[in-house]
Amino acid sequence: MSIWVKAGLFVGGMAASTLGVKLLTSKTAKKVYSHTTAAVIRGKDCVMEGVTKVREGCDDIVADAKDINEKRADEDIIDIIEDCADTADEKFSDEEKKD
Repeated sequence: MSIWVKAGLFVGGMAASTLGVKLLTSKTAKKVYSHTTAAVIRGKDCVMEGVTKVREGCDDIVADAKDINEKRADEDIIDIIEDCADTADEKFSDEEKKD
């Protein structure tokens, strides 16, 4: 490459970078950035609302599951007590028969 081509590429690169900086810092570009950022924030808010709804639903499910487990535990305790009472009644009946 000749020196003139290299110099032309250098000057062209400088001009392109200067033009790029001017475009990126222009009022129109700033408006585009602001509108894009606003759209992203609205999207984030929408997603967070969905996440909140899902969390609330999960909390309800967990609360219902805990209630179910407590009821089953209570029923199991009642069954155990009834079984013990039946066993005790059988033992006392058998002992009375032996006497």
